Amino acid sequence: MQRPLTILDDVVIRFVGDSGDGMQLTGSQFTNTTALQGNDLATFPDFPAEIRAPAGTRAGVSGFQLHFSSHDIHTPGDAPQVLVAMNPAALIANIKDLRTGGLLIVNTEKFIERELVKAELSTNPLEDGSLNGFQVVPVELTKLTKGATADLGLSIKDTDRCKNFFALGMTYWLFSRDTAPTLQWIRSKFKAPHDEANVRALEAGWSYAETLELFHERYEVPPASLPTGDYRNITGNEALALGLLTASHQTGLPLFLGAYPITPASDILHYLARFKDFGVITFQAEDEIAAISATIGAAFGGALGVTTSSGPGIALKGEALGLAVMTELPIVVVDVQRGGPSTGLPTKTEQSDLLLAMYGRHGEAPMPVIAASTPGDCFRAATEAARVATKYMMPVMLLTDGYIANGSEPWKVPDLHELTPQPVVFETKAEGFLPYRRDPTTLARPWAIPGTPGLEHRIGGLEKQDGTGNVSYDPANHEHMVRLRADKVRRIEADVPELVVYGDVGALLVVSWGGTFGSIRTAVDDARAQGLRVGHIHLRWLNPFPANLGALLLGAERVLVCELNMGQLAGILRARFLVDAVSYAQVQGKPFRVSNVLAKIQTLSA
Repeated sequence: MQRPLTILDDVVIRFVGDSGDGMQLTGSQFTNTTALQGNDLATFPDFPAEIRAPAGTRAGVSGFQLHFSSHDIHTPGDAPQVLVAMNPAALIANIKDLRTGGLLIVNTEKFIERELVKAELSTNPLEDGSLNGFQVVPVELTKLTKGATADLGLSIKDTDRCKNFFALGMTYWLFSRDTAPTLQWIRSKFKAPHDEANVRALEAGWSYAETLELFHERYEVPPASLPTGDYRNITGNEALALGLLTASHQTGLPLFLGAYPITPASDILHYLARFKDFGVITFQAEDEIAAISATIGAAFGGALGVTTSSGPGIALKGEALGLAVMTELPIVVVDVQRGGPSTGLPTKTEQSDLLLAMYGRHGEAPMPVIAASTPGDCFRAATEAARVATKYMMPVMLLTDGYIANGSEPWKVPDLHELTPQPVVFETKAEGFLPYRRDPTTLARPWAIPGTPGLEHRIGGLEKQDGTGNVSYDPANHEHMVRLRADKVRRIEADVPELVVYGDVGALLVVSWGGTFGSIRTAVDDARAQGLRVGHIHLRWLNPFPANLGALLLGAERVLVCELNMGQLAGILRARFLVDAVSYAQVQGKPFRVSNVLAKIQTLSA
């Protein structure tokens, strides 16, 4: 039977199941296929905090949400239209997000008594009427997958692992996706007979959806009209790693990454470890303190020093970061923020490290702070952080977060001609050399490589005499140096573009920073479409601020600051500019919903 084909502008789909059900793999394959078909997209992988939480429990639910569209989009979507649930725990943990009337594809074989108990359910949702508001498509995934792979001699456990591909095949048919890229990937990824089993499961899922009247119609989302160029699907951590690698080539410096594995930053270490042939040195340290100390040593030796971590690790690096400030060495410190405090929510996103980045060192130890806004923007933020670090000779803090680090989007591969060289010139002349002689514009000190004849100089954490670098306890010199280091940060303002208001000037002004960009920009667009007067500025540089930030804040009717913390930026803006900023704060381990931000804008505009 030929089902009618409905053209949709966009779709939000979410795959959920146990962390062993392959939901991240399923979502990634759907994403890659969708990218190849030319849709704009945004993803939101959602991991359980435990490495392997008890199977069938709510704590063990893993999810992957994908928003794909025929036009430009900024978020992975508020609520899915389609939910694929592999067990009761996954269903009950996610059903509240499914839109009314949405499509629910559910693996019925998991809805047995012991699985319901694990999910803390007293009744079966498939029988108690709680799903009446949705289009429920019950599928015996395990049984059907077993039938498709019966003659391959697989164990029951290995057969069960293929059921995610059966579900993927069904959704490929439903949304007119091409199976060829995934089939090719399976053949290259798995060995026999597992490759054949997964191929059969995918094809069986497609055929099952096509031959049985499970769905009343099929859907298609046309390709988006993106600017011409070469694109690839990229996560924030991948983009950041490529940005650091690019910065290494722009500056002509070898790249050294000293890191201790920590969620959600570890992928940067893993990714850069592949590039030894490009002169990249990756060092997996025994702890966070060793990682930052080795990075400082690498910078002293003439490398582009980078260390990556998340909030708990940045806290441990605090003393050594003060050393980097004191020695005025160029390093990039990456903080992929996650929910805190303490171990907190290791796999969930948050923006609660802003005050840590701005002030989290003893003494007066100011550092420049820059924040990436999208997965693809992590590339540009990394190159900019490295440029400032080497130009001004100081450590730079680069903030991302778990949402944009693990999320993905189509990224336009930069033209090599756009990547202008930023060559670094080392000090080589011994005559008149002073290790703390200042560039009159940037206040940067010379970068003298150890072992260069005649350029021997002291380095360390004790206060330096300006010019000579000798240890100094002189009170006047100490105040001079403290103010000088702060002035260095302020002078970066010359390299920070002035802000341009998106939308209406002099109206309600929405302020955001970091990974909240997509949700806030979409909410502002929706508000303006309703006739509301509202503008938006998104802060990239947080220390120093853009030069015209104060004028924009004071010229607005009202100021709304949206951030995933308890109002850290709002507090800074109030103190710095004496503006009556309204804080809209959320700390749930999840990105903002566009609908919630829109409601806040509507309330303030009333």
